[in-house]
Amino acid sequence: MSFITEDFLLQSDFAKKLYHGFAANLPIIDYHNHLPPNEIAQNRVFENISQAWLKGDHYKWRAMRAFGINEKYITGNASDKEKFLKWAETVPYTVRNPLYHWTHLELKRYFDIDELLTPDNAEAVYEATSEKLKTSEYHTQGLLQQKKVEYLCTTDDPTDSLEHHKHIADNNINPSTYPTFRPDKAYAVENGGAYLEFLRLMASVTNSEINTYDDLIAALEQRVDYFHTTGCRLADHGLEQLYYFETADVNCDSIFKKIISKKTLSTKEIHVFKSTTLLLLCRMYHKKGWAQQFHLGPIRNNNKRLLNQLGPDTGFDSIGDFSQARALSGFLNDLDGTDQLAKTILYNLHPAQNEVFATMAGNFNDGTVKGKVQYGSAWWFLDQKDGMEKQINTLSNMGLLSSFVGMLTDSRSFLSFPRHEYFRRILCNLIGQDVENGELPADEKWLGKIVSDICYYNAKTYFGL
Repeated sequence: MSFITEDFLLQSDFAKKLYHGFAANLPIIDYHNHLPPNEIAQNRVFENISQAWLKGDHYKWRAMRAFGINEKYITGNASDKEKFLKWAETVPYTVRNPLYHWTHLELKRYFDIDELLTPDNAEAVYEATSEKLKTSEYHTQGLLQQKKVEYLCTTDDPTDSLEHHKHIADNNINPSTYPTFRPDKAYAVENGGAYLEFLRLMASVTNSEINTYDDLIAALEQRVDYFHTTGCRLADHGLEQLYYFETADVNCDSIFKKIISKKTLSTKEIHVFKSTTLLLLCRMYHKKGWAQQFHLGPIRNNNKRLLNQLGPDTGFDSIGDFSQARALSGFLNDLDGTDQLAKTILYNLHPAQNEVFATMAGNFNDGTVKGKVQYGSAWWFLDQKDGMEKQINTLSNMGLLSSFVGMLTDSRSFLSFPRHEYFRRILCNLIGQDVENGELPADEKWLGKIVSDICYYNAKTYFGL
């Protein structure tokens, strides 16, 4: 028997009432993830548990490397079964890492496997789960419907055709799946030849020539319009930090000329280009009534040797220690000053900056929208019990927890949706503890409504779903 009981993480009677009575059965709105929309549209069938569970999961890859597993069994040419067996060797030693909880939650919730994964039962688990994955309930659409996913927002490049989102909408496939505009490549001018390739693709999909900075902005606005017609109401941005310049001795017209002439840009030119382009994009989002998200703080691709060997997004990113507050304030002020600040969610990766981000969000709530500027959920390395508790506590202390739009998966796995359950249990447990300690009244109806709002209803209203 595993330790995932009915009251897992719920340490008081009131917490149990909140979770089972107000949170457990709510649908899921997953407003930020990296699921491939083509696999939803095509209702992909996974041949085995490794394809559904291990492929693309750099959280698991990092753990396996730390445990001394050879890369052959992680991203290499070992068979799917061999890779799973090596993961099963690792799992017992992930104790106190969130992977230990997530692994056993997912085995129980999707496959009714109520035992700890070990090398002793790994082969039987592999065969049992792989057999289930062949049935329609375990194809991609079925996996999402099992967890009552109601709305799903993928992460999509401006040059994407969105054909799969259209197929999903045209065929009334559940869950409702919408694109999110992720224009990181549009201002990644430090990438040299890759940036020029992005410009070529943008010119192709917009049927235009992009020879000037104004041409680029016009092409981006055309794509924002196109995304809007397919149901997009969210933009997302992943950056080390935001940049802001009240005045600058360089402008984007001259910078763009240097880019297309393949001349080297200075650090300041790169930062001015990013800031200016982002501000123009944010004004477009406001005009459309979208919400915008900023994921700030990672250092990506730290291990250059393994980056060259395996490519990006393979598990070599970490928390950065960038200065955030001053430029973030200037950036948001610039938009707010012209009444063009869209609904905004700020996510930090450095836990020492929890209070920085929470208080910055509070500066720009102006009463026009409930929770207009959000201090977003615990993200990436902070997406674990301690990180979630700290994010919830910081938001409670510095803002209004009751206005929070709640959890997301930020995942590439169709088996990751018990993370919403994990968050809901942690939330209910914290509030239940306050009641037990006499710090909140034991008003089940009132606190139950707040829990339900955080887990579902706030997001539904905020994103206009």
